[in-house]
Amino acid sequence: MPASRHSRTTWWIAALFAAGSTCFLVAPIPAFAQLVGPGVDGLVFFVGSLFFTTAAGLQWWDTKLLSAEPPRLDRWSSGVQFVGTLFFNATTFRALQLGFDSPDYDRLVWRPDAFGSICFLISGYLAYVQVTGHLLSLPRRTLESAIATVNLLGCLAFGASAAASYVIPAAGDELNATVVNSCTALGALCFLIGALLLFPQRAREPRPV
Repeated sequence: MPASRHSRTTWWIAALFAAGSTCFLVAPIPAFAQLVGPGVDGLVFFVGSLFFTTAAGLQWWDTKLLSAEPPRLDRWSSGVQFVGTLFFNATTFRALQLGFDSPDYDRLVWRPDAFGSICFLISGYLAYVQVTGHLLSLPRRTLESAIATVNLLGCLAFGASAAASYVIPAAGDELNATVVNSCTALGALCFLIGALLLFPQRAREPRPV
């Protein structure tokens, strides 16, 4: 793929991930849900998941085009991430229907899907190992390592949100909603930072001769 085309692809991946992350950052905030109503809040989650899926699919396709070598960890990482976003598409769509149709809608609009969160954790792990060499290795002082690190933290936050939504006893509904929404927003913030860090790479890529 020519450098200029790869540069444009990288920019779009970053922009789409940033848009999706912003949706997932804002939607879990109770004040936002109360302001716009459950239907619109569910719609923000669903639209955010579509941004994620488009970005992840483009990233996966980009890694396939760029590498003629046997599949590397980054290709596996982007592929698993793409599958995870499809799970999120399904659960956010169900949440969207709930928001518009159910009079019993509460503040917990959407909780990260367990299967989607597992995919994200695997993807984050593979991407981190790709740039550091080992899961327990300290992040290197490179932009690529910073992006992998912050994205892994986002995956862990989404995983914690999914786990909390199932593990916390039903008697703790208030705590449940707070933990799940907070971890979802934290994960989205990490993904947003990772997406914003991806933008400068466009300027660093060599221009075609």
